[in-house]
This record gives sequence, C-alpha cells and structure tokens, in this order.
Amino acid sequence: MADDLRCAGGTDVLGTRQWALLASLYSTQYLGLNFFVVALVAILRSEGAELDTLGLVYMLGLIWPLKLLWAPMIDRFTIGRGGHFRGWLLLTQGLLVLLLLAIGRFDVIDDFPLVYALCLAVALLAATQDIAVDGLACRLLPKTGRGLGNGLQIAGGLAGNMVGGGLILMLYPQIGWAGCLTLLAALTAISAVQLIGFEEPAWRRSGDATGKLYRRMMVFWWQPGQRCWLGIILLVSASSGMAYAVLMPLLVDQGWGPARIGLVVNVLGSIAGLVAALISGWLMYRFSRRDALVLGVAIQIIGITVLLLPAWGMTQAAAMGAIVYFLCYNPVSVVMAAMMMDRAAPQSAATDFTLQFTSGQFAAIAAMSAGAPMAAQIGYGGVLGVALGTGSVALLLSVRLGRSRAAG
Repeated sequence: MADDLRCAGGTDVLGTRQWALLASLYSTQYLGLNFFVVALVAILRSEGAELDTLGLVYMLGLIWPLKLLWAPMIDRFTIGRGGHFRGWLLLTQGLLVLLLLAIGRFDVIDDFPLVYALCLAVALLAATQDIAVDGLACRLLPKTGRGLGNGLQIAGGLAGNMVGGGLILMLYPQIGWAGCLTLLAALTAISAVQLIGFEEPAWRRSGDATGKLYRRMMVFWWQPGQRCWLGIILLVSASSGMAYAVLMPLLVDQGWGPARIGLVVNVLGSIAGLVAALISGWLMYRFSRRDALVLGVAIQIIGITVLLLPAWGMTQAAAMGAIVYFLCYNPVSVVMAAMMMDRAAPQSAATDFTLQFTSGQFAAIAAMSAGAPMAAQIGYGGVLGVALGTGSVALLLSVRLGRSRAAG
C-alpha cells in the first residue's frame, strides 16, 4: 500500500532538454494570467475603469484552485498519439498562443466584455496546462530529482509574475496593448516548440474509470498519515497567506507608491524568491524529507517574524522585511511540492498532486481574504502574530509527521 502512494519516475536521470522543458512550461503557463491579473488592472484603472471592473479581473485568479474539478479527466483521457501528457500540453499551449494573439486585436476598454471572456478562457487553459505538467513531472522525475523539479516549479511561477506582471507592463507605454499580447504569445510559444521535439516515455495509463478517480479524491485524506499531512498543508498555506494579506496595505500606510511597491515586491521580491526556490531544490539532495520540511517551516516563520519590524513602526525595515518574506516562504513551498509528488500514485499522478496543491491554495486564499478585515480589528502586528502561531502549529505537526513516517 505504501508503494501505491508514491510516484514512479520514468527514468533515473533527466537530460538537459527535459529539465529545460519543465522549466519552460512552469514559467510560460503563468505569463498571460499574471499579465491580466496584475498588469491589466493597472491599465484599466489608468483608463478610468471602475473598481467593480477591476474586481472582475481579480476573479480570474480564482480559476486556478478550481482545476481540481477536472484534474481526473487529464489522468483518464489521452489526446493524440505523441504521449499522454504531451498531447494535453500541446493542445493547451497552442490554444494559449492563439488566444493571446486574438486578445491583442481588441480594444481593452471598448471591447472589455469580449476581452474578459477570452481572458477567462486563458485562465482555464493555463490551469489545465498546469495539471498536465504536474502529472508529467510527477511521472518523469525520479524521487531524488523532485526537489530541483519543484524548485523549478516555484521559480517558474515567480519568473512568470516578474515578466508578465512587471517587465511587460513596463513596456506597455512603448509597444501598446497589441504589442504586449504579441510578446506574451511569442514567449508562450517557446514551450510549444520544445514540446514538438519532446518524446514522452511510455508508461502504463490509468485503467480506472473517471468516476473511480473522483472517488479516490474522497478517500485520499483517509489513508494513514494523510490527515496530519493535510493539516500541515492547510496551516503552512494559511500562515503565509495571512502575512501576504497585510504586506501590501502595510507598505501603502508607510507612504510607499505603486512604483516602489512594484519594484520591491514584484521584481526584487520575485528575484529573491526565485533564487531561494532554486537553491532549496538543489539542497534537497542533501536532506531527508523530514529534515527539509521542518527546516522549511522554520524558515517561513523567520520570514513572517521579520515583517513584524515594519508593523511595529520601524519604517526603515520595510523593504528588507518584504524581500526577506519572499526569500523565506519559498523553501517550504518547494519541499511540500516534492512531498506531494511522493504521495501521488503513478496511475492518478495529476489528480493526487492537484488535490494536495489546491488544498493549500484554498487555505491561502481564505487566509488572505480574512487577513485585511482582521487587521482592522487587531492591527498588522496582531495578524502577523496569528500567522506565527499558525506556522508554529505547522512546525509541531511537521516534527510529528516526520517521526511517524521514520518509525514506520
């Protein structure tokens, strides 16, 4: 039974082209969505759009956690003959390129309803692509390579945020709306080109009916050790979500303007997080899963603690606190993603990984939604204190989980 809870890698060693493909897929899937969620808001507001319209744009991000609803379909059905996950990736990546080019042909203000509908389609395709690439990585990566593989995953998301939500927005005054969308499409097409030359290893497909895969999601958390693991996922995600919820308003209250926030948070913060994710993935070769998890949760607690300095009025520490937070919350994300792959069965890799990952996303979104109202009642320091308490409980559970698995 224990063996059924682990992914079986298709090869012991990945080649350079396979690593490059995973890094590319994990980066390009975020480009369009981050541009719309971050940059489109700024563009619309500068053109006089109402706040209600901006709220619709933010709702595009809610598509991502809902991908759990169709993850079993990706495990069950194959598209084309070039490989199970490769077929899904070629389809989604190609459609993303076409949609981005199409969106660039419309006026973002005059044609907003149509632009928004196409953006919604981009969000759905990007979420579907993420399911497929997670399933591919889970099957492709050997256990010793999952640390670096998930370091690439976290770093790819940050790179997508930095490029799509930052650098391309900076080019908007020079190249305009159509130019930005054309550039996004060209960057997204890089992964499609790589996929054409990729040969997916042959492995046994899931023989389970789609209904059985959905039923598996209902019993997944009832397997031995999984409820403790679920508690860690929820608590770690909620802890980081509460801290992030107060970061932006905390900086604004200290007199930071949008340009400075964009530079420190979207650019410098993303770079710090990207470096931390890659280093964490590389260092996981040297640690057991138990030690890496405990250390990762402890590092996240340190990052949240540093945010207390600007919350207590030390304005000169605000920039340092923001960068340290991004530096410290990514290592545990890498470790947990690798452990999620360890707990995914080979024949339901995409479903099992997505179930675990979206559980954390729901917890983070809920915590972020509650963070700002809580700050109005107990202050920024109070919210960060709750985040630290939540993280401390996660640390205790991590020690307990590690010991129980080691004993087993």
